Amino acid sequence: MDITIAHSYLPQSDPEAATRFYRDTLGFEIRNDVGYNGLHWITVGPAGQPDVSIVLYPPTASPGITEDEQRTIAEMMAKGTFGNINLATKNLDSTFEKVQAGGAEVVQEPTDQPYGIRDCAVRDPSGNLIRIQQA
Repeated sequence: MDITIAHSYLPQSDPEAATRFYRDTLGFEIRNDVGYNGLHWITVGPAGQPDVSIVLYPPTASPGITEDEQRTIAEMMAKGTFGNINLATKNLDSTFEKVQAGGAEVVQEPTDQPYGIRDCAVRDPSGNLIRIQQA
């Protein structure tokens, strides 16, 4: 079987802030920006991985979501408990400094974890938890 990851999805509540964070702070390419009825889907990804992308999507645009569910999603995003992703870098400390200087909300500074990795954690402008580990 030949299966690869093409797209992963993270919710975003502010397309402009999401674009600035993923492009300017993380250094990702903007691969697509689609607007429809006032909503935006933004596809981003690292330059060295053209076949792997993250779609930053408006979570309330999902079909069948009720108003109560929309409120729950908004509450979870505000708390940072709705979306997350793990990234890797060759130089965690340098990457952390750049991400922190870019204004990311720091959740955890670089730390040696008891399970064998060194990582840090930040939140993007929509509250998604981003863990970055030493590759």
